[in-house]
Amino acid sequence: MADFVRERITVFYSLISYDTIKANHREIFSCIRYILFRKGESMETDNFIMLPTVDFCFTELMKNCIVRKGFVAALIGIPPEEIEETTLLEASLGGDWPDDKLGILDVHVLLADGTRMNIEMQVKYFEYWDERVLFYMGRMFTSQIKKGEPYKKLQKCIHVSILDFIHFPDDDECYRTIHFRDDKTGKVYTDKMEIQILELKKLPKEVRTGEDVILWMKFFSGKSREEFERVAKANEYLNEAYNTLKTMSADEKKRLEYEARDKALRDYNSQISSAERRGEERGEERTRQVFKLYMQGETPEAIAKICGIPVEKVREIIQ
Repeated sequence: MADFVRERITVFYSLISYDTIKANHREIFSCIRYILFRKGESMETDNFIMLPTVDFCFTELMKNCIVRKGFVAALIGIPPEEIEETTLLEASLGGDWPDDKLGILDVHVLLADGTRMNIEMQVKYFEYWDERVLFYMGRMFTSQIKKGEPYKKLQKCIHVSILDFIHFPDDDECYRTIHFRDDKTGKVYTDKMEIQILELKKLPKEVRTGEDVILWMKFFSGKSREEFERVAKANEYLNEAYNTLKTMSADEKKRLEYEARDKALRDYNSQISSAERRGEERGEERTRQVFKLYMQGETPEAIAKICGIPVEKVREIIQ
């Protein structure tokens, strides 16, 4: 799409809310089409393609049962033909917690054997990410039974995090599974709770035969039609994912929702980054103040009272 048009779409997004866009997508697209017509272009020739790293696009892809079946099979390491059924559950685990201000668009899947999966797409690291994963894992596991029901009803739960950032900087492993294990023997304590982490930024250049998860990771990290086309040739499920992606990208309403969600995510991440920078600046200023007072002969207790911070923090700074 021409820069001229993108500038005007950006103006639309800055003036109206996500809900307004969803409710009035036909009118907005009529305006966009008119602009394109005046510029001698069309929606069909601008080569636009959605990116799966935007959670709206990812959740829409997972609504396709064939795509979902192929990806889930890769995650649990079995041929797709062996999966009887995958059912989407209502996304009800989030929405009322501090990090959920933007809305949770995770994918909740129920397998035929009772196994539950929560799949999330995350593009930016935030503080206490590990604790958040454990919280949602525990909530998914305990939500299976009600008070008075037997524990034997509890089925395996798998939390899958697809990350567009590096979370484990000390190694090159792009895909890992995590279980509860005995510290001495290394034996798995239980397989009822499992965490899978896919780090897109660590993807290897070459994919070895049989690494279906890596193929899906390459697809999710694609940035152009050419990249998606190359990966889609690997199997019928990835090909279905690419066809679904093209269909979604040509859909007027979904495209508007995608663009609005992408902008909301960018704005939110920008606010977080700005807040982090301000926090670092305030931290540096507070450290200088603590040292200045300490050099003036103030006690840690007095410094803590003046600066409004715990005395333990003061001692940590001046040590």
